[in-house]
Parts: sequence; structure tokens; C-alpha cells
Amino acid sequence: MAQAEIGLIGLGVMGSNLALNIAEKGNKIAVFNRTVARTKEFYEEAGDLKGQIVPCETIEEFVAAIRPPRPIIIMIQAGAAVDQQMDLLRPYLEKNDIMIDAGNANFRDTMRRFDALKDSGLTFIGMGVSGGEEGARHGPSIMVGGTEDSWKRVEKVLTSIAAKYNDDPCVAWLGENGAGHFVKTIHNGIEYADMQMIAEIYGILRDGLKMSAAEIGEVFGQWNKGRLESYLIEITEKVLAAKDPIAGGPMVDMILDKAGQKGTGKWSAIEAQNMGVPATGIEAAVAARSISSFKAEREAAEKILGLPDVPALSVADKAAFIKDLESALLAGKIGAYAQGFAVMAAASKEYNWNLPMPTIAKIWRAGCIIRSQFLDEITSAFTKAPDAANLIVTPAFATMVKDTDAALRRVVSAAALHGLPVPALASALGYFDSYRRGRGTANVIQAQRDFFGAHGFDRLDGADSHHGPWGSGLNG
Repeated sequence: MAQAEIGLIGLGVMGSNLALNIAEKGNKIAVFNRTVARTKEFYEEAGDLKGQIVPCETIEEFVAAIRPPRPIIIMIQAGAAVDQQMDLLRPYLEKNDIMIDAGNANFRDTMRRFDALKDSGLTFIGMGVSGGEEGARHGPSIMVGGTEDSWKRVEKVLTSIAAKYNDDPCVAWLGENGAGHFVKTIHNGIEYADMQMIAEIYGILRDGLKMSAAEIGEVFGQWNKGRLESYLIEITEKVLAAKDPIAGGPMVDMILDKAGQKGTGKWSAIEAQNMGVPATGIEAAVAARSISSFKAEREAAEKILGLPDVPALSVADKAAFIKDLESALLAGKIGAYAQGFAVMAAASKEYNWNLPMPTIAKIWRAGCIIRSQFLDEITSAFTKAPDAANLIVTPAFATMVKDTDAALRRVVSAAALHGLPVPALASALGYFDSYRRGRGTANVIQAQRDFFGAHGFDRLDGADSHHGPWGSGLNG
């Protein structure tokens, strides 16, 4: 029997779907699960794809079934379980074999694992996989970090299973060690911001304009035909149109307003802070999800504080205001993407990855959660100006920011005046206003720091720094 081209450990939902995708694309795959019963069940459910699958009951049998050098995908819960699985595998592996973590790993764990194998003869790939269960089964966006040689060993298989956009596969080798998982983390951070801003617009339509879920869904459906065309806008229309099979009303109205999170959005915000790069949209989205989890506290606070004593939202031209909402959402999305790419640019320098920004935008155009039509424009912008300091100063996006600026101001102002929370949209406005202002207000902060700590400061006129009559004190 011919050996498998690749192996996969972990036949949960994601692992099973990825294995079926690999098999369906003509690649022979060996599979192993901690419980033999699950391996047998998966194999029996594979139907016509059985001929491409080699079910294995032991690690030794599994490793022997794969063509050297052996690429082995580990698709299990991120964290310590991955380290434990790697320890179990190592005694059976040979020189140049490749262990591939395809879970939602912290890129720092990926870098640690990569370094731990450097002198062992084995190697490691950290592989970001975006698109959820559907993507894993039919074509995800794949972000690979590892050695170039290890990438070449798996390139054919991964290219075959990746999502396609105009026949371009949405997969790429992005650099050494943790590059792939870092890019996936930032992808998820942008996703958090995008989802939060959609929710804020939904809140304005629901609580400000008193529109029903079905009516709001129709608005999102119209937007999905224009500049906001994207997967998240598309599914927002669908979830708002869905009916509850029990109560009969809108399904969304029956869902508790508590949003969960798995940690990748938080990691994005943490890494942005570590590198001193503002990612205010991601930070606002993470904070909003955290606040949403305090459901009982929010209900108690409403009883104590009440809602803001402000007039109900009333607009003279509803259609024009909804157009403003569309433009404001576009502006917010631009801000989130700009911040995400800025964080990746900083990390690329920090870790010597040389991340290819146009390529990252290209592989996000299909298969992933944040796929949208303007990723083509991001690809073009970074191709024309690969060293641009920020996406929003490239010609095309500078024009978009200017075109949506007034609408974003009107929407954020209206929301604030009428007590409707829009933390992510407001953060986008604050980011644009701060970034575009040549003369800011940090001079007073630096003066305060100098007063307390006698640090000295850079003078606006370029003269030598001097200290005023400051006292010594705490380091700010």
C-alpha cells in the first residue's frame, strides 16, 4: 500500500473536516485519534473517501504510514495538550520530520516549540487556519510559519486544500517560527473589531431607529451589494432574518447578549501594546466582549443608574442617516485593518520575519472570516507602496478615509448624544483624528513626566533639552 502524503492527529470537528478536505483533494492521509473508537467512527463515516484515508490505532502504526519526511498535523486543543502530543510523537520520528500545530496557538508557544526542536533534526510548523468548520472542510485560508524547506514539503497538499479566490490559493509561507500563528492572531483581532462595529451599527438601528430584526437584516443585505461586501455582513443579514423555531419571532432576539471569546483577540491587543502600536479598535472590541459577559452586573447597574436621560434618536432623513451608518462602518473597518497591518509590520521587524503584506491581504480574500471585497484594494495598496507607514496614508485609502470622515463623525456624535454605546466606532474616529494631527497634546504629558522624574525632553525648536525648576520624583 502506498504511504500517506501527510498525517493528522485529532479527529474532533476541525480535525475531521480538515482530514476530509485533504482526502477529497486527492491526498492520501493517515489519521490517528487518542480514542480508537473515534478513529474507526471517522473512517466509517468517510464514505467514498475511505480509499484516501489510512486509519491508525497506534502512534507507531501512524508514523510508519506516512512518507518521509513526515508532515504531521496536530489538531487538538491549544496549550499543554500540544506539548504532550509532541512528546509522545518524538520517539517515533526521524530526521526532517515535521510536526505541524494547526490550532489557535499563541505564537509565543509556537516560537518556543520551534526553538526546542532546532538541534533535534526535527522541525516545527505553526499553521494558522481560518474559516471555521466550513473552511476546514471546503477550503480555509492558511497562514504558514516555519522553515522554507518544511513549507516546500507541505506546499502541494496545503495549496490543494486552501480556499481559492479567482483560482489563486489562499495559502502562503509567511516566515520562520511563529509568523503564521502571529498573522492568524491579528486576523482574529481584526475579526473582533469588525464584529463589534457591526453590532454597534445594529444597536443604533434597533434602539435608535426602532427597526425590527428583519428590517435591519434588509439593510445589511443592501450593504452587502456595495462597498461593505464581506462574509460578516452576509451572515449578519442571515442571522437577522432567521426565525426562532420555538417562539416564532426573530432568532437574534432570543439570544442572550453575552459574547464569548477564545483569547486570540486579547492576544492581539496585548501584542500591540507590547510593541507600542495603537490597535484601539481591537482593544475596544475585546473590552466590549468582556463587558457583555457581566450580564447580571449590567442589569443591576441599569436599575441603579438608569439609562442616560437623553432624547430619543430622531432623524429628518432616515435614508440619509442609514447611508451615514454604511459609511461609518466602512470607516471603522478601514481603521481596524490599518491597525492590524500596522501591528504586523512592527512584529515583522521585531522578529525578523519580513512579512509580505500584499500576500497576507491576498490570502484573506477567501476562506477566512474577515474576507471582504476591499482586501483586493489592500493588496493593491501594499503592492504599490510596500513600505507605507500605515494603510490609511496610501492614496486609495486616504481618499476613503476622507470620504467617510464626516459620516463617521455624525454617527458617533448622534450615538453619544442619544446614549447609544459605540466604543469601537468611536475608537476609529479617535484614531484617525490622533494619527492625522501633526501637533498633538503629548507635550504636556512629557512636561509632567519631566517634572516628576527630571527626564529631559525633545524641544519643538530642536534646541538642546533642558530642565525647568522641576523637583525630583517618581518616574512616570
